[in-house]
Amino acid sequence: MNVLTLGVLALTLSASAVLADASHAINQEGAVKSAADKSKTASFDILAAHVHRKGRTVTFHMTTNGDAGAKTPSPVGKLAGAPVYGYVWPTSLDPSTVGFEGKTGILALAATSHPDFDDTPLYDENADGDLANDGKLWHSHWVVLTPTKACGEGALAVRDIPKGETPKMPATWPGLPIFIDSPGYTPQISGAEVKVIVPFADPETAKYASYDGVTAAMKVNANIHAPLLCVTDVFDVASGNLSLPGKVK
Repeated sequence: MNVLTLGVLALTLSASAVLADASHAINQEGAVKSAADKSKTASFDILAAHVHRKGRTVTFHMTTNGDAGAKTPSPVGKLAGAPVYGYVWPTSLDPSTVGFEGKTGILALAATSHPDFDDTPLYDENADGDLANDGKLWHSHWVVLTPTKACGEGALAVRDIPKGETPKMPATWPGLPIFIDSPGYTPQISGAEVKVIVPFADPETAKYASYDGVTAAMKVNANIHAPLLCVTDVFDVASGNLSLPGKVK
């Protein structure tokens, strides 16, 4: 192979790499971008978060400074105190948009991993015939977040459902006493990018919605009571202040 051929091959490979990255959040106009921070775990260090729509489908994606999804929680062997990692897109959409009781908090889409429990009872993510053993695999949720002092000053939690109350829940609610939905949208993770594609019946649903990007750790309450699931550590926020500056077009 001569020098000219090698040069052409190098240029071709270089162009292919650029094209492969063209759809990443960091390359999208209007993406919420964040500077790299070497003090943060690379796979949770957000470089950009973006949400866009095409017809009825809305793509939520995030570019990180390392291999997205590479780090998952270490199991503790029980539900009480179980850790959860998540890539989260908080939005301005009302919770009623996806079937929750309306005006109850911040509706967010999340891709999560938690090896100690499974909260997608309708889906067999690892295709082994057991619906209840694949919580470690990255999967999607809609959650409603609310400020919760019991989790710490200024902390958020997934909104609890008090005993005796029956707020409206989506059809794919997994039965936990919190505002969580398990819709079955499979997160697509490749290199630095994590992506979740969501269909809406009405293509106008998400138009002009605001969004942000967050990477975080959550934990099940050690006593398994309200609040059930607290946000315990925010690794990164794309906007820096959870101002939801992104706009879906």
